[in-house]
Order: sequence, then C-alpha cells, then structure tokens
Amino acid sequence: MNNQSNQRIQQVFQQLQGRAALIPYVTAGDPSPESTVSLMHALVQAGADIIELGVPFSDPMADGPIIQRAAERALAKGMSLAKVLAAVQDFRKTNQTTPVVLMGYANPIEAMGQIQFVEQAAQAGVDGVLTVDYPPEESQEFCQALIAQGVDPVFLLAPTSTDERIQKIAGLARGYVYYVSLKGVTGSDRIDMDDVVQQLNRIRQYVQTPVGVGFGIRSAERAQQIAQHAEAVIIGSKLIETMEAEMAQSGDPSQAINAAADWLQTVAQALRATPSKS
Repeated sequence: MNNQSNQRIQQVFQQLQGRAALIPYVTAGDPSPESTVSLMHALVQAGADIIELGVPFSDPMADGPIIQRAAERALAKGMSLAKVLAAVQDFRKTNQTTPVVLMGYANPIEAMGQIQFVEQAAQAGVDGVLTVDYPPEESQEFCQALIAQGVDPVFLLAPTSTDERIQKIAGLARGYVYYVSLKGVTGSDRIDMDDVVQQLNRIRQYVQTPVGVGFGIRSAERAQQIAQHAEAVIIGSKLIETMEAEMAQSGDPSQAINAAADWLQTVAQALRATPSKS
C-alpha cells in the first residue's frame, strides 16, 4: 500500500491558497506510449496541480471525437492498462507530490480483476480512480477496496444528476468530484455559466469534497470564468487537439508535448490571477 497516496489530492487543495486547481486530462499512450511519462512531467512544469491520465479504451462513450481518436492511436500502438500503471510507476521515480488520477471505463479493470487492479494502482502511486461506467449503486465494494489501499474513488456528476444521485456519490467520493458542465460528450464548447453556478450550488448542499468542472473548457478565459466558482478546472480535449495538430505537422512527439505544455501554461497563468470560490 502506498501510504502517501490518499494524502496527495487533499494536500493540493489545502495548498492552493485561494485559487482553483488546474487538472489537465491526457490519454496515456498518445502521442506515443514512450512519451507518456515525459508528457506528464511537462504538464507539471507547465502548472498542472493534478494529472488525469486516461486509460485508452475501444468504446469511450462519454468522450467526444478528439479523445476517441487519442484512445484509438494509443491502442493501435499497444497501450494497455498494465502499461498505464507502469507509466505512473515510472513518473513516481522523480515526482512524489503531483497526484495522478486514472480516468477510464470498467472493461479494462474487469479484465485485469478489480482487486488486482486496486493493488497494482496503489503500488504504482495512483491517487484516484474515476471509472465512467461504474455507477455509485454498483460501486460500493470497489470504492471500499480503493479506500483501503489509500486510493480516492472519484465520480462524475452531470446536469441531469438527481439530488438522490448526488447524495449517493457524496457518500462514496473522495478527493474531488468531477462536474460535467454540459450535456453530451467532451470537447464541445456550449457552457452556460449561469447554469454551472446554479448546479454547483446544488451539488455543494450534499458534497463536502472539492468540485472540479470539466467538458467544454477550451480557453484561458473560459477557465478563469469556471475558476471563480469551482475548486478545480479540468481540461482535456483542447490539450489533445493541440498535440494532434502538432503531430500532423511535425510527426514529433516531443514537439507535440511542448505545444501542449505551452498552451497549458497560459491557462495556469490565468488561474493564478483568478481568485477561486474555495
């Protein structure tokens, strides 16, 4: 068991000093399996507070076309759940402080076996696990196994979540909860800020953990707007799109990583200048 593990996410939110956490999402294995650890370090250098590392899956139903393409590229290059855990372990050799949350789907976990996955994730230095298609009603044993190993179960909430569903998740969630800011898949940009604020107020009636907002955040300006109302800003599609465009131009993973880090740095600077609700 990694005893540090369940402390890292809490420590980040405690140390933020009135600003929102920046949580980039990238797909492990894209732009290449060999560059995943370098990408993680580059994101930290650019200002990431927590990293969400996507476990590539063949049918990522909550993800839009940009992240779907990233998963397809990663799988085509042989990325697997075991290799994702190995990447986290490698990252931990030189970074013991930045939390890493795995985000993915049930199938790869079921294929490995829940208990084996939980043990290996804890040993690798994973801090949280967000499994899109494990509903809270069916997740109690899995959550207990994670918590026993010092790994935080992280859950999604959506505009369609009922008060009852929010209460169920509040009883299981650790670390933070991820509020999906719009109906639909990742990558679109149709956020209604008034609705986001209203929903966050509703969520906070039940949820004690920090609340991060993601889906549809594609600019530093939008990140600043979200940061005034949430404890964390989560960005994925725009980062992956930036790397995809650079790969199409240069074919060089290191150039793609630099492009993503440069863009993320502009968001990090914007968030440092924006007081958070937290």
